[in-house]
Amino acid sequence: MKIAFLMDRLDSIDPVNETTSHLMYECNERGHTVYFLEPHDVYVRQNAVLARMRNVTVEPGLSIRRYWRALIRCMKKDELIFESVTELDALFLRKNPPLVYQTMEFLAPVNNRVFMINSTRGQILANSKLYTLNFPDIIPQTHISRDPVRLKKIIDDFGGAMVVKPLQRFGGEGVIKVSVRDRENLISLINYYVRTYQAYPNREPIMVQEYLDIVKSEGDVRILLLNGEILGAMRRKPRPGDFRTNIHAGASAHKHDITPREREICATISERLRRDGLYFVGIDIIGDKLIEVNCVSPGGIPRINRLNNVRLERNVIDFIETEVSKMKQDHS
Repeated sequence: MKIAFLMDRLDSIDPVNETTSHLMYECNERGHTVYFLEPHDVYVRQNAVLARMRNVTVEPGLSIRRYWRALIRCMKKDELIFESVTELDALFLRKNPPLVYQTMEFLAPVNNRVFMINSTRGQILANSKLYTLNFPDIIPQTHISRDPVRLKKIIDDFGGAMVVKPLQRFGGEGVIKVSVRDRENLISLINYYVRTYQAYPNREPIMVQEYLDIVKSEGDVRILLLNGEILGAMRRKPRPGDFRTNIHAGASAHKHDITPREREICATISERLRRDGLYFVGIDIIGDKLIEVNCVSPGGIPRINRLNNVRLERNVIDFIETEVSKMKQDHS
């Protein structure tokens, strides 16, 4: 099979801890032809969707670090392959947020001819923190506004600590805890996040969400879902003095056994995920509440592998091979 990975530049990645590198490695080990491209490499010529790609297939049997060094050497060659996207069997869309909407628009017309993980439609629908609003019964109390007066009143009325989140960032960037006890800083922070120096239509809406105190002691749970089914999980605990549970923010990963409540949450959202073409996602749960659905470049496979002595990337590529086979049969 021809499998391409659309993502950010590869030379800054630590292959040992990156989910994408493990997926690429597994494809390479199985003898598939692996390609790499970035969002700006997709274009249209004579009504066809094409891409500038690099063939990063290398010899199998290498360690993950040696594999990555060989792959980077491929990237430094001048050889570019200009190929119709429909010549691919599968395309992983794993660029870190923010989403490049133009690239999604270019790829959307061929979404039903190449198996994309995740679908362009699904990523457009779910790439921000707003997607959790589809499941209002299982998320914390949530407010979104660009009006600083309204936001301050929400926090005043709530009375306790709340969490402010920019809608499009990832990895815990810009997420802060606020309360009415520090009013001067609260007003300043809200004005900064909303960009009150701009006219109202141009301001940035932000999410204000109930702070769940259990995060301090228990952290959160990252669950990976494959086609709506639980693939694996880990608990993430914040470092001392912080409440953010993102690994990029210094949190630590721990072994975790799925609870009945967490299975209920997964069951609640699974059908919607499948319907939106969100085949491989990571969800974050604090206590008994769904906090976030990560569909653009969900991570966690390497750490869950080490905690449980598994190889989850094998399950993902098994699924891809099956779905590509089904797609080919449907088009034959």
